[in-house]
Amino acid sequence: MTAAAGGDRARYDRATAHLDAPLAVVDLDAFDANADDLVQRAGGKPIRVASKSVRCRALLERVLARPGFAGIMSYTLAESVWLARSGFEDVLLAYPSADRAGFAELAGDPKLAAAITVMVDDPAQLELIDRSRGGGTQEVRVCLELDTALHVLGGLVRIGARRSPLREPAQLAALARTVAARPGFRVVGLMGYEGHVAGVGDALAGRPLRSRAIRLMQAAARRELAARRAEAVRAVRAVVPDLEFVNGGGTGSVQQTAAEAAVTEIAAGSGLYLPRLFDNYTSFRGRPAALFAQPVVRRPGVGVVTVLGGGYPASGAAGPDRLPEPYLPAGLRYDPQEGAGEVQTPLLGAPADDLLIGDRVWFRHAKAGELCERFDVLHLVEGDRVTAVVPTYRGEGRTFL
Repeated sequence: MTAAAGGDRARYDRATAHLDAPLAVVDLDAFDANADDLVQRAGGKPIRVASKSVRCRALLERVLARPGFAGIMSYTLAESVWLARSGFEDVLLAYPSADRAGFAELAGDPKLAAAITVMVDDPAQLELIDRSRGGGTQEVRVCLELDTALHVLGGLVRIGARRSPLREPAQLAALARTVAARPGFRVVGLMGYEGHVAGVGDALAGRPLRSRAIRLMQAAARRELAARRAEAVRAVRAVVPDLEFVNGGGTGSVQQTAAEAAVTEIAAGSGLYLPRLFDNYTSFRGRPAALFAQPVVRRPGVGVVTVLGGGYPASGAAGPDRLPEPYLPAGLRYDPQEGAGEVQTPLLGAPADDLLIGDRVWFRHAKAGELCERFDVLHLVEGDRVTAVVPTYRGEGRTFL
């Protein structure tokens, strides 16, 4: 264990000594330092905060009050409406929606229609929105999404998430014309999320060859996408000269995406909490800010303790990298026969022998905001004190996905 990590464990234990685990904390010093790092890497371009990576209104408000941050990137229409009604004035919905009730509410309310931009990559989505209006006449703000995937071997191999079907600039321009010709809609933005660059670490511990292969892939992907994105923006601006924004990037690619002249704003969120999947990057280093603690409830034998619960896997392709990381004390690992369990999790390693019943083990989730689906509140830690307790989305009775 490093001296810094050991000091953090002592701080978190002191700060939460009056509380019973399980519990979750956000270290505000680390959170703010990570926010500063994102702003520095963005090089003057505003950062739109990805709400799915935060899932706490108080912390969204905190980061948006800092210079360099502007607007929210949401993940469902119901969340977008809730945030807009809560006072957030610029909400970009990052995914298409089939929420008919939400579209009826949006089309019938001038405040919501001014605050929320919806994602579209298919004329059928426009049809769904129109069928859902229920008499609402407000103009719907639309963002088009560019497919950012890298195609190699003549398109036989695709690297990147399967998102928008709009890959070529001409396709985006054609949809922009369709939207422009349809009453009740207006194109205001273009988005492209290069998850194969922003969300894939390029410095995997103990895997130098794979890490080099990832870096080569990402370098090629950045070159290809920068050229194609610039062409797409020119094509869309030829149809929509007053395009308001072009959004791109993610925590792992902030500085590279910000360097593209065609991009006007960067999306990021995971870098604020810094979950374990963001440890393996050469482009930046952050500080773990969001953790959860599970109490030791059993000592089955030498070199093993059992904590209550802890089976909080992250979304994505199932694998060991989707499990939370036993973080503090350092040196604990899962029992390969049990892994992270629903109601109990055995942990192996020499540090287990120093843990007593009632002590806590601190974990880091594999992804960022998904941690908040497991806890009603976050305890905000400054130094060695809890200075505030704030509800997560779940704590406010909101479970959007």
